[in-house]
Amino acid sequence: MPFISKIQRQSDYSSFSSAHPIVIDNGGSYFRIGWAGEDEPRVIFRNIIQRPRHKITGETITVVGDHNTALLKYFDCTRSGPRSAFDSNVVYQFEIMEYILDFGFDRLGADQSQINHPVLITECACNPVQSRSKMAELLFESYGVPSVAFGVDAAFSYKYNQQLGICSNDGLVICSGFNTSHVIPFLNGEPLYEACCRTNVGGYHVTDYLKQLLSLKYPHHMSKLTWEKVEDLKMEHCYIAPDYASEVRLFQKGDKKAEEKTRVWQLPWTPTPVEEAPSEEEIARKAALKEKQGQRLREMAEAKRFNRINDLENEIRELEMLLEKLRHASEDDIPSILSKTVHNSKHDVESALAKATQSLRKAKGEPVEIVEKMDPSSAEKYNLINVPDEMLTPEQLKQKRKQLFIKSTSEARQQKKQKQIEEELERERQKKLEEERRLENPERYLEELRAKHRDLTEKIEQRKRLKTNGHTNGNNNASGGVGRGERLNPSQRERMRLLTTAAFDRGKGEDTFGTRDEDWQLYKLMSKDNDDDDDDKPDPDEAELTRISSRLQEIDPTFIFKSESGSSSAEAPRFRPLTKEDFQIILGVERFRCPEILFNPNLIGIEQAGLDEMVGVSVRRLPLKDNSLNEKITNSILLTGGSCLFPGMSERLEAGIRMIRPCGTPIKIFQASDPILDAWRGASTYAAAMQFPQQTFSRMDYYEKGEDWLRRYQLRYTI
Repeated sequence: MPFISKIQRQSDYSSFSSAHPIVIDNGGSYFRIGWAGEDEPRVIFRNIIQRPRHKITGETITVVGDHNTALLKYFDCTRSGPRSAFDSNVVYQFEIMEYILDFGFDRLGADQSQINHPVLITECACNPVQSRSKMAELLFESYGVPSVAFGVDAAFSYKYNQQLGICSNDGLVICSGFNTSHVIPFLNGEPLYEACCRTNVGGYHVTDYLKQLLSLKYPHHMSKLTWEKVEDLKMEHCYIAPDYASEVRLFQKGDKKAEEKTRVWQLPWTPTPVEEAPSEEEIARKAALKEKQGQRLREMAEAKRFNRINDLENEIRELEMLLEKLRHASEDDIPSILSKTVHNSKHDVESALAKATQSLRKAKGEPVEIVEKMDPSSAEKYNLINVPDEMLTPEQLKQKRKQLFIKSTSEARQQKKQKQIEEELERERQKKLEEERRLENPERYLEELRAKHRDLTEKIEQRKRLKTNGHTNGNNNASGGVGRGERLNPSQRERMRLLTTAAFDRGKGEDTFGTRDEDWQLYKLMSKDNDDDDDDKPDPDEAELTRISSRLQEIDPTFIFKSESGSSSAEAPRFRPLTKEDFQIILGVERFRCPEILFNPNLIGIEQAGLDEMVGVSVRRLPLKDNSLNEKITNSILLTGGSCLFPGMSERLEAGIRMIRPCGTPIKIFQASDPILDAWRGASTYAAAMQFPQQTFSRMDYYEKGEDWLRRYQLRYTI
C-alpha cells in the first residue's frame, strides 16, 4: 500500500458523509477496511498484535499488523509472540480485537472519539451468537457506530462473482481460508446455512506443516525458516497433486520427472576464500627471513654458551685455588678458610669441582664419561664395610649395615643412570642409522615401515583374539558368546578356582573360615605375584607399533593414525569447507505433501472431512426433491479464499467430487476473479446499495431488543 500521511487520511475521511458505510473484512489472516462502493480497501494489514519489550528501558508497546523491522530491532520480541483474536475462525479475544479496530479506524483517517458511519463487518458462517453480541457491544459501546450489519465473507464473494457472470444463482461456494474451510450451498441466490459444512483446516495448517517438515529436514537452518519465509515458499512452490499416491511413488523412484518438480531455495552463502599458492619471490623472501631469524637465534645461543663456559672456567679456577689452599693448610685453619665460602668440608669442594668440570665438558661439546665417584674420602665414609663382624660392637654393627645400604643404593642409582644413558645413546644411534636408510632409499624405507606396521598390527590383534577366545575351559555356550572364564588368563583362573573351592567347602552350615591356620594360605596364594600374569606389564610390541605409527604419521601423508593400536576404528573425521549445496533448502515431496492436508486432514492428526468429501456432505444435507436442481448445485462450484490458489486445486476437486456423485452428474468448478479480495468487494457492493440501511442493526435496536434479536438476525443477500 502506498504511504498516505495522517493529514491526507483525515481529509479523505471527512469527505465522506455520515451515512456512507464503512466495510470491514475481518479475516483470520488479514484485516481489510475501506469505504462502500470502492473497488479496493483503503487499509490492509495482518490481523495480529505483538507486545515486545524495549531492550533498554523495559517499556512494553503494542504493535498491530505486520512487523516493522526498523522499529522492532530496538525491542525484544522473544518473550511475546504474535497473538490473534481468533480461535479457529471465531473472534473470542475482544481485547485484541479492540487494538486492531483502533488501528484500522486510525489508518482510515478517523480522528474523533466516535465513528459516525454505518459498519458492515464480515464473520464466519454460523458464527456463535456470543461472538456476534460481543462484537456488536464493542462497536456500539466503544466506537458509537450508528448501525451494524453482519455478513458471511464467502457469501459476499459468491454474490460478487455472480454479478460478474462467473457463477449462477444456484450453486456451491468452497471457501478455504486461513484457519478453516467452508462449503456453503446457494439456492435462488441465498445461502443455505443449515446445509453448510466446515473443516478446521486452512492455510495456517499448511504453512505450519511445511515449517515442521523443513525444520526436521534442515535443523541447522531453523533460524532462516521464519513463518513469513515459509509462507512465501508455500505460495510460490506448493501445488495440489492430481493423485497423491502416484506422485509419492514418482518421487520415490527419483527419476528425471521428480528432479524437474524439485525446487531449490538458495540461502545466503559466502564461499571460503581460496588460498593462492605463494610466488617464488614470496617463498624466497620467507626463506630469507627464516634464515635470518635462525641465524639470530644461533648467535644468541652461541653467546649464551660462551658466557656459560667463561663462568664455569672461573668457577673451576676458584675451586682449584681453594682446594690447593686447603691442602697446604693445617687442620686447625681449614674451618676458618671454609667459613668464608659456601662449602662445609673439603669433600664438598672436591664434589663441586668435579661437577663443574663435567658441566664445562658438556658445554664445550666434549663427551662426558661417567666415572665411579670413589672420592678419597669414600674409605672414611665406608670404613666399617671390610671389618669382620666379630671385631665390631653392636653399635658399630648398626653403622656397618647402614653403610652397606647406602653404598648399595648409591651404586644401584649410578648403574641405573648409566643404563639410561646407554639406552638413550643406542636410541640416538638407531635413529641416526634409520634416517640414513631413509635418505638412501625413501621408497623402500617407507614400504618396509608399512610392512612392519602391518605385521605388528596383525600380531597384536591375534594375541587379543587368543586372550579373548583362546581359553575355552569347557564353557562354550550355545549362542557362541564368550564366557567369563574364557576371558581370564591362567593366573586369574587359578585365583577363581581357589575362591570357588573355599566357597564350596565353607558354604554348608556355619561360616568357620579363618579358624584354622591353613585357611589363611588362600590369601597368600591369591595375592602371590605369578610370572604368567602379565596384564600390567608394558607390551614391547605395542610400544614399537606406537613408535612406527608416529613415524609413519610424520613421513606418510596418506597414513591414518588409529586411536587404539590394532583396533578397527573408523577414520578420524575430516572437516571439509562448507559449499554452496550446504546452504540450499530443497523442496521435493514437501511441495504437494503439505497442501494435501486440505483433502486428507488425518495427515496432521485431524479426523475431519476433506474438501471433496465436504461437498458430498453438504449436498446430502440439502432438502432437494428435484434431481434437476441437484444437478444445478454441482454445475456451479466457486472456489474462493487464499488456500484455493494452489495449482491443481480445480482438477483435484473435480476428480474427488466425481467419485462421490452419481455417474453423469455435471460438475463445473470456477475460480473467483480474486479469491482474496472478492469478499471485501462483494461487501462493498452490497453496502453501496440503496436497500442496505434496511438490513442493518441500529444502536436503538441494540438497546431495546438486545442479544435475542441478534440471535435471529440474518442478512439477506438478494437486495
